[in-house]
Amino acid sequence: MTSLRISLIQQIGISFILLLFVFVGCTEKGASDSTGINTSVGPSPVDFDLEKIKVRGSLIAVVDNSTTGYFIYKGKPVGYEYELLSRLAKYLEVELEVKITADIQEAFEMLDTGEADIMAYHLAITKERNRRIAFTEPHNYVPQVLVQRKPENWRKMKLHQIEAELIRNTIELGGKKVYTRTGSSFSDRLMNLSDEIGEDILIQGIEGAVATETLIKRVLDGEIKYTVADQDVAMINATYYPDIDVKMEISFPQKIAWALRKNSTDLKTIVDDWLIDMKKSPDFFVIYNRYFKNRKTQNYRAQSAYSSISQDRISPYDDLIKEAAMKLEIDWLLLTSIVFQESKFDPKSESWVGARGLMQLTSNVADEYDVNDIFDPEQNIMAGVGHLNWLLSYWEDEIQDQGELLKFVLGSYNVGQGHVRDAMKLAEKYDADPGVWDDNVAKYLVLKSTPKYYDDPIVNYGYCRGSEPVKYVREILKRYDQYLQFYEDPNELIATEGATN
Repeated sequence: MTSLRISLIQQIGISFILLLFVFVGCTEKGASDSTGINTSVGPSPVDFDLEKIKVRGSLIAVVDNSTTGYFIYKGKPVGYEYELLSRLAKYLEVELEVKITADIQEAFEMLDTGEADIMAYHLAITKERNRRIAFTEPHNYVPQVLVQRKPENWRKMKLHQIEAELIRNTIELGGKKVYTRTGSSFSDRLMNLSDEIGEDILIQGIEGAVATETLIKRVLDGEIKYTVADQDVAMINATYYPDIDVKMEISFPQKIAWALRKNSTDLKTIVDDWLIDMKKSPDFFVIYNRYFKNRKTQNYRAQSAYSSISQDRISPYDDLIKEAAMKLEIDWLLLTSIVFQESKFDPKSESWVGARGLMQLTSNVADEYDVNDIFDPEQNIMAGVGHLNWLLSYWEDEIQDQGELLKFVLGSYNVGQGHVRDAMKLAEKYDADPGVWDDNVAKYLVLKSTPKYYDDPIVNYGYCRGSEPVKYVREILKRYDQYLQFYEDPNELIATEGATN
């Protein structure tokens, strides 16, 4: 399953790159604004507004992997932008699909080509950007600040001594080299500031997928002296890194918003209305405070060994899961998603039907695989993998497509192969495809909760609350795709970093 699934993912990636190459190659090179964003009139953005989004059934957002945008913590996606997007998708009654890039120019291109519907970055509204994209109602207002390192021995110094060694007036930026990511609004602000103070600020633009938070870390490490960040993001990072100073404001508060295609007028209308109402709700303040006010808690999440920001681990059981995944010959990230779905990594977890442990073993499965201690992580995972392997053998002669096979195995692990077999019979009876999960077997698994279907003579296992296994399969695969975005190499944990402003 692993090689075929990963190969498919690679092929899709290569196809997109080729298409993007053709798109760019056929486009006239236009003028760029001071932030490095192409603002000239080029090919019209794809026509894909709200109605088509609802027909597709998903809202596709492009975000950054940052401490406030979107990251994985203890196996689940979190982040200020992510939580808002999740509520927006629920409001629109569609699924949320999230894609990650740290390259702001690439994110704008994803909007134009239709690979994304909304760009949910911590994005400052500028006149130059308004020429190319449509901004939503602002969801925040923050000034930009200078990020600089405190003196080496600042803890032993008096406050006035520390202040004397830091920039505390914008005039002092004249002749100083400040690093910003090309495509950000920070370089634009620095150019205007140069005019205001009557002296050049040496703006060092950095191309590509380099995040604001990466530049902040470089200031901390002494690799560069200065960068610029939005105040709220800077203050979060100052909580992680007390050796940096972020008190020096270099702008008035700026509007922070999401970006849409200019021709997505219906989507903009409904998102704007939703944001206006959302910002008045207690839920919004809870979300905002969670990421920008409760800094110690946010610091704990971001610095945790089980955070994608820390580039370390997903769970305390990664090594066991990797070992078990090798025996099953599947990607360990897929098995990690299964374990999270079953127990959220709680080895003492017990369900209302009596399933227990990390992989929620039933008594029958535990007995089958000679489990002495069902709450022992190693015994539980190995037995769960043993049962998954048995289900793989059970279905592989009938279900040839590897992607479909995976869904049948997962569905059977949740509800039992008997109920899945009943749904296949019903699918065949009603002229659906018994070898396809989505909209076919899954549909009749859900229908097995109604008398017409569970009382059918061809059904052997009776009533089934079929919406649960259907949701189970969908959520595991969605989470697996999320893990693949964060951890590029399926065998190693490599986190990407995000971009802001």
